[in-house]
Amino acid sequence: MEKSINAIRFLGMDSINKANSGHPGIVLGAAPIIYNLYTKHMRVTPNKPLWFNRDRFVLSAGHATGMLYPTLHLAGFGVKIQDLKEFRQLNSLTPGHPEYLHTKGIDSTSGPLGQGIPMAAGMALAESYLAATFNKEGFNVIDHYSYAICGDGDLQEGVTQEAMSLIGHLGLEKLIVLYDSNDIQLDGPLEWANTENVKLKYESMNWDYSRVNDANDLDELNKAIEAAKLTDKPSIIEVKSIIGFGSKDQGESSTHGSPIGLEETALMRKRMDYDYPLFTAPEEVYEDFFKNTVQRGETALNEWDNLFEDYKEAYPELAQKLENIINGKLDIDFDKVLETAPLGTNEASRVTGGKVLTKLSNVLIELIGGSADLTKSTKAKGINGDFTKDNRLGRNINYGVREHAMAAIVNGITLHGLKGFSGAFFVFADYLKPSVRMAAIMSLPSIYIFSHDSVAVGEDGPTHEPIEQLSMLRTTPNVNVLRPCDANETAFSYRFALEAKSTPTVITLSRQNLEVKKVTNYEDFKKGAYVISDIKDFEGILIATGSEVGLAIETQELLLKEGIKVRVVSMPSMDIFKYTSKEYQEEILPKNITKRVALEMGSPDLWYRYADTVLGIDRFGVSAPGNIAIEYFGFTKENVSKIYKGTK
Repeated sequence: MEKSINAIRFLGMDSINKANSGHPGIVLGAAPIIYNLYTKHMRVTPNKPLWFNRDRFVLSAGHATGMLYPTLHLAGFGVKIQDLKEFRQLNSLTPGHPEYLHTKGIDSTSGPLGQGIPMAAGMALAESYLAATFNKEGFNVIDHYSYAICGDGDLQEGVTQEAMSLIGHLGLEKLIVLYDSNDIQLDGPLEWANTENVKLKYESMNWDYSRVNDANDLDELNKAIEAAKLTDKPSIIEVKSIIGFGSKDQGESSTHGSPIGLEETALMRKRMDYDYPLFTAPEEVYEDFFKNTVQRGETALNEWDNLFEDYKEAYPELAQKLENIINGKLDIDFDKVLETAPLGTNEASRVTGGKVLTKLSNVLIELIGGSADLTKSTKAKGINGDFTKDNRLGRNINYGVREHAMAAIVNGITLHGLKGFSGAFFVFADYLKPSVRMAAIMSLPSIYIFSHDSVAVGEDGPTHEPIEQLSMLRTTPNVNVLRPCDANETAFSYRFALEAKSTPTVITLSRQNLEVKKVTNYEDFKKGAYVISDIKDFEGILIATGSEVGLAIETQELLLKEGIKVRVVSMPSMDIFKYTSKEYQEEILPKNITKRVALEMGSPDLWYRYADTVLGIDRFGVSAPGNIAIEYFGFTKENVSKIYKGTK
């Protein structure tokens, strides 16, 4: 065992030294933790790395890839010695931080401290819901753990504390966090920044806490993990380690993020009796991992395969639903489930969204989520009651006022194969943007629902009125922002979000009523922009999103009374439209029609790619009734008509 742990350490050191970049301190200190986890507890198999009932692992301390990649190499996950030699290099299988699906055996991207534990929590929540939904007596087809390794920095991040508070409240007993506690941070001793009583803190959050006094004591570590599996709470195991263990500077912050170097590593090899060349591990180490990780995982997989075959015979309908989730297949006829709203329908898109979400949830067992203490306002609510310790079938998650953790947990739920969604006021996109960004990086189809999407919020004023948030999210790569104009576009938005395979979707909804003024269809909508109201021989174009589409149509009618003919284009997603063909873009926005006005109650800058004149808002909002705020910023048909006529 010691030789296997040292193999992880020195393969990690060799990788870091060759790259002249990386984090040796945690590799040397925490190698026993990851070794014990993979050889004694994790049920995984390199032959089927995405096996649905595998244990999940999140390296929350994402900078510790120097110990993760050697572990995956030794366990046969396709990471070769050459890959270790290419650590942190362009297009290698061993990037600086773990990247989901880029390397076999990586269950999530991690790196920004704090994101890992909430994602692992989302995985554990998904496991709990799925187990309650599908397991029957004698058929525990869903039965696995979610593990995370974190460091001191993770536990100082607010997003982690939000998540740990919620998860303790929910009592998700299959989440086990291994805390590499070495009392050192990048800048120096932990005590410079933190003097909390870890035990009392997490016990007060309803976590099971235990402590292992020496990371190298594998027996105690193993006992702690086994005990954690027997509790009815999430578990945090504080494992005391020495950063940079075995090096001349062990225990010092200098070992956190600077390579130790070839000379010192060679001396360490002698001191730690690891007399093997660079990038080499003895055969007995490979045998250790083959027997205790690979074969153990294969046995678990084979047992599960046999169990699932029997399950399919005993519960064919449930088995089919579970297989759909495993394969990412949506078993739904959207045209039947989502009825077309007739002309004249007039309701807030947040209200429509709530109705649509309920209809979809009644058909799709995998749809689960909730809001950050705003369900009555956002209408983003799951069905079947609240998800609690006593009701694991409830699909409404009461996140409390924890926007950042909510979005990160949604990512964990989505990583597990469910359709996770969150709900919040749009202005609070600022609080959860880092998690949206993580979903985009991982190409996860997470769903983020926001209501109160403009200054029409009204009396709550500038702090609650989004201005720059649309632009912020639209400029984030691989995120689709949808801003529907009426009940039908709202239903289309939810359908689009559910059909997405590799892109998170942001849906922004109105507080105020939006009238269905024109007939629309999904085929046009999903192109990102389309002609919603046309007229023959038009001389100009009004482009709008959301509530401003109705305003554009009203302006079109007003201008027509003066003999001025304009086309109205609804652009529910600038992100989608910009990737359509040049031919389609020319069809919707002909180049010869240069007289264009774009309307949106938000930052105007991005609209100049489509129009020379933009009616937007480039300042913060006002506290006034919504209709007064809208008028104050010039979003009336009379003003838009005046602006259009004043353009060249």
